[in-house]
Amino acid sequence: MTTLGDWRSGAIILALILAIPVRGHAQERSELIKVAAPLTYIRIYADSLGASHFAADKVDFTLVDYAPPAPAISVSEVAATQGVIFLSSPSGWFGDWHPAPRRQYIFCMSGEVEVEVSNGEIRRFGPGSIILVEDTVGQGHITRVVSAERVHMAAVVLTGQ
Repeated sequence: MTTLGDWRSGAIILALILAIPVRGHAQERSELIKVAAPLTYIRIYADSLGASHFAADKVDFTLVDYAPPAPAISVSEVAATQGVIFLSSPSGWFGDWHPAPRRQYIFCMSGEVEVEVSNGEIRRFGPGSIILVEDTVGQGHITRVVSAERVHMAAVVLTGQ
C-alpha cells in the first residue's frame, strides 16, 4: 500500500528531475566530445602498367555542429557522388579478372568476399569493411564470395577523379 509520504517523495524526485536544465547537459557532453581518429579503409587501384594493388587510406574528421541542437559530431569532407547501388551475390559466386566498372566505395553489410589483386595478394572483407575500388583500367581484380551466406553490399558511386 502506498502512503502519502511515498507519494510526496516521488513527487519531489520528479520535480528535481524536471528542474535539471536539459540544454546544460547537452552542452556538458559536447565539451567532452573529441574529434574521431581517422577511419581507415582499403583502396584497390591500378598502377601505370594496369596492375592492381591494395593500399590503406584514411578519412579524416573535424568536429562540426552537424545537426543542432545535438552536440557536435565528427564529420568528414563531402565526397561528390552519383548515387548508391545495392549489390548481392550468392555463396560461391566468382568474378574472374575484371576492372571495376566505376570508382566506388563498397560497404560490405553481410557475408564475406575475397579479393585478389595482380600481385597475387588476397584479402577478405566482411561486414563493416569499406573498400574504395579504383582499378577501372588494366587487369582489374578477382572477387569471390567465400561465406556460406549471400553477400550484401552497398556501392556508393563517386563522380570525378
